[in-house]
Amino acid sequence: MTAGEVRDQDTGTARPDAADGPVPRLLADRSVAVVHEWFGATGGSENVFRQIAAQLPHARRFVLWKDEGVVEPELRESWLARTPLRRTKAVALPLMPLVWRTLSRERFDVVISSSHAFAHTVRLGAPEHTRYLSYVHSPARYIWSPSFDGRGANPLLAAPRRVLQAADLRLSRHVHAYAANSREVRDRIARYWRRDATVVNPPVDTDFFSAAPQADREQSRDYLLGVGRWIPYKNFDLIIAIAGAAGMPLVIAGSGPAEAHLRRAAARAAVPVRFEVQPDRERLRRLYWGARALLFPVHEDFGIIPVEAQACGTPVLGLRRGGLLETVVDGQTGLLVDSLAAADFVPLVRRLDELDLDRLPPHAAGFSHQAFARRLTGWIAEQTAG
Repeated sequence: MTAGEVRDQDTGTARPDAADGPVPRLLADRSVAVVHEWFGATGGSENVFRQIAAQLPHARRFVLWKDEGVVEPELRESWLARTPLRRTKAVALPLMPLVWRTLSRERFDVVISSSHAFAHTVRLGAPEHTRYLSYVHSPARYIWSPSFDGRGANPLLAAPRRVLQAADLRLSRHVHAYAANSREVRDRIARYWRRDATVVNPPVDTDFFSAAPQADREQSRDYLLGVGRWIPYKNFDLIIAIAGAAGMPLVIAGSGPAEAHLRRAAARAAVPVRFEVQPDRERLRRLYWGARALLFPVHEDFGIIPVEAQACGTPVLGLRRGGLLETVVDGQTGLLVDSLAAADFVPLVRRLDELDLDRLPPHAAGFSHQAFARRLTGWIAEQTAG
């Protein structure tokens, strides 16, 4: 793929680049605001927000609040940050639509939101004078997709969910255009909000992961790898079972509240299981390069971890659903299966020799920071032209 092309989101083929950095030229003479939900330390959505803001260096940056200990310059927090509610997202949730309507008295020509809850409902000017664009990580799962997110699955929350769904729809009518981080999220936007969206996959630091030291590249690739937050829906119990069924050692990298449970499960496993708690980026890169494959039996909206692994030449074994349908080329950069049974992953482990690992880093590069910037700026340019 040449520098003047970007990858078509639906076909995977190259198409002419819509714009190569047009936003500073188009919006330098306009007032711009970029807004995000609460701002944590290391989340993927926060990284997308940073990358959006980097394309618009003159924009004002707004968030509900910054988590304690977060050092991020030039963020303007909402009045909610001065209340105890900042410590309890679930309690603060019903107030968020109000906060986004009372964020600031300033008026802007263009407002771009980075939304996974209610940020897309932000209002900083009248629609006839302000262009509203929203990059959506997902319609709020605990409101719209409780089967994906246990925080909203309690039957007692069915009535409050309906109220919040109605508010979400009513308060977002002024949004002129949506971008979705994946086809999966684009389909949810169509299903829940009845709106169209352009797919702009999130940025992954593929340059860092592919540019590993020679010592990392020369590892023997003699274990399977699981990476992520140690919480139930990430299916690390299943990852341990897959490694045991395949008879291969396993490394589990990450952290989370399920650590004690997973260590007990690992102690019963038929293969050695090693835990790497909160590895830094250099250590994580080394773990990717040393792995035979990344086990990722998870239904994710997009999934940055599988792209990082492929940037290291490490194939992905995962579910044939969600973001993996976009980030993994089945039979070329990984192998996918329609099952959550450990035994059904074992044949995939046996087929790993069929894959040409040299093809993986170039594929991952299609999701790089540079690719994101081209697609994002092309979308913004199209939506703010005239």
